[in-house]
Amino acid sequence: MRQWIVDAFASGPFKGNPACVVEPFDRWPSDGWMQALAKENNQAETAFLLRTADPARFSLRWFTPGMEVDLCGHATLAAAHVLLAELGLEAGAVTFDSRSGPLIVSRMAAGYEMDFPADPPRRCATAPAGLTGALGVEPVEVWAGRYLVAVLADAAAVLAVAPDIRALASIRGEAGETGQVIVCAPADSSDDVEVVDRFFAPGCGVDEDPATGSAHCILGPLYADKLGGPVVRFRQVFPGRGGDIETEVRGDRVLLRGQATTVIESRLRVTAQERGATLPDRAPRIFGRKIRS
Repeated sequence: MRQWIVDAFASGPFKGNPACVVEPFDRWPSDGWMQALAKENNQAETAFLLRTADPARFSLRWFTPGMEVDLCGHATLAAAHVLLAELGLEAGAVTFDSRSGPLIVSRMAAGYEMDFPADPPRRCATAPAGLTGALGVEPVEVWAGRYLVAVLADAAAVLAVAPDIRALASIRGEAGETGQVIVCAPADSSDDVEVVDRFFAPGCGVDEDPATGSAHCILGPLYADKLGGPVVRFRQVFPGRGGDIETEVRGDRVLLRGQATTVIESRLRVTAQERGATLPDRAPRIFGRKIRS
């Protein structure tokens, strides 16, 4: 069976955030097998899909190299891109059933639009103990949703952040997440976006993530309130890559808009017994021998 690496929230290759997407299953493999493959892939997330009776609806799970997570925006975008652009799904939108409820990804003229649950943050009266020291800079404000949000003075401060990753991994947010912190600030007036941000997540095995959909479920509502309008353009300024994400708040949902590019297609060469699940007998033949996943 095949898998793809897709750069999500990217207008071209080697930008945005790479995610692995595995060809859809008819039955889930074991959790241990999926975790082992995610570790082997060593991407921020590997997305696993399960077919349903509806050809435009799939179950979706996400694994980092170290754990399964409840929500991942960029790997959801990558999964939709694989189904719609690589596997030829003829649908205007695809629905994913996940730990965070149903997630809908729709085609746009240029890219995709994802319908996710909004996560409006609450302002913290004081910064959590150790946060300023771990970041190496004092936040102007601290907010808490699924992740902590440290608002800094300006874009230059966001670009300059060089956190103590080991110390950051122990910082606990109000929602119970550990070691997952967004830093953000208004963009410079010369930029074509309103906000710049970065996301550090050593608590789930990712020191810094290049482009993070779930973080913008928090940032979208926060900056919609700050800027006085539902639509906000963000640039996640991961050094050397980064990605562009537009958000629009609609009630208790947030729309995330971005592009995706496939950079690698590969074939898994492990046995059905190793992965603990079966697929239809459609494996390709190479030199007369079937290659099975």
